[in-house]
Amino acid sequence: MQPIPVKTTVVGSWPFPGWLEFASSNLHQLGKADVQEMIEDAVKCAIHDQVAAGLDVITDGEQTRLDFNLSFYGFIKGIEPNHEETRKFGPPAHDQRGKHTIVAPLTAPKGLGAVEEYERLKRLAPPGKILKVSVPGPYTLSGRLLPGEHYKDRWDITEALIPIVASELEKLVAAGAAEICIDEPSMSCYAYKEDTRRFVDIFNRTVGRIAGKTRIATHLCFGNFKGRSVGKKTIAPMLPDFLDMNVDEIHTEMTVLNFAEVHLLERFAEKMDVAVGVIDVKSYYIETVEDVMERISRCLKYVPAEKLAVAPDCGMSQTARWATRQKLGAMCEAAEKTRKQLGLV
Repeated sequence: MQPIPVKTTVVGSWPFPGWLEFASSNLHQLGKADVQEMIEDAVKCAIHDQVAAGLDVITDGEQTRLDFNLSFYGFIKGIEPNHEETRKFGPPAHDQRGKHTIVAPLTAPKGLGAVEEYERLKRLAPPGKILKVSVPGPYTLSGRLLPGEHYKDRWDITEALIPIVASELEKLVAAGAAEICIDEPSMSCYAYKEDTRRFVDIFNRTVGRIAGKTRIATHLCFGNFKGRSVGKKTIAPMLPDFLDMNVDEIHTEMTVLNFAEVHLLERFAEKMDVAVGVIDVKSYYIETVEDVMERISRCLKYVPAEKLAVAPDCGMSQTARWATRQKLGAMCEAAEKTRKQLGLV
């Protein structure tokens, strides 16, 4: 059950302040002390925005990540950037995201950096908020690594990444992380054409050593690079196999589906808590409180309030900060009004 009925949460990322983007493009002018100050200030901004919106669960906004999974490649040894494989011009699309060539067996001798992010969040966050940290799962993390001499295909690369991600998860639990989200949007993007049982096996082996020691969540979406989807937008192919994922909470996009498959959430709710996307991160229409309350009402037909969380469809990193503040403020107010209507507060 959710710690708070109709809990308000986020996936992980938050938009960068404009000054952070500028500073990140001019790192050569900054010293180490300047960079550390910049990072702390950015995380403080993300925390402030989330607390002001009224969120029950907050993150560090992934302010040290230039991309929700590409940034992790900086911690992985055995790869080098491959700029020849990416399209440089034209409308934004996923083939413009960075790719890497594998030149040696994959290792991460210093971990993936998520523990340091969590420790910083724990130090800077105000009391009373649930703290969450998100880490890309091995299948999604494999998506920008090119097979070759060392690994024959994406499945092979994924197998090499499972122990790396699993080790990071164990370190997060040891650091006291009470809620960890394993982001696996590639699994939901390709559930319509890939072996979903294999996806479940990969996921469960990744979280096997932390199961029962922390709250495990997963985020499943259809892609959000520059506000664009890449997968087939349907959750139907995930059923019934994804019900066997070893998770406490599963999060899926729903607003982008115009709630066409909201009835399928009932299946998930039989096995786990359900976080539902009720905010469209790909649109600059600012949802009203009434809009969100109506969406929550649709969800409550299939997911009990004590098992329901509401969230944006995906991370907010691709949405302007001014819009993010308004959208998430409306979401939190709608959730609070819904709780009052249901007599839950």
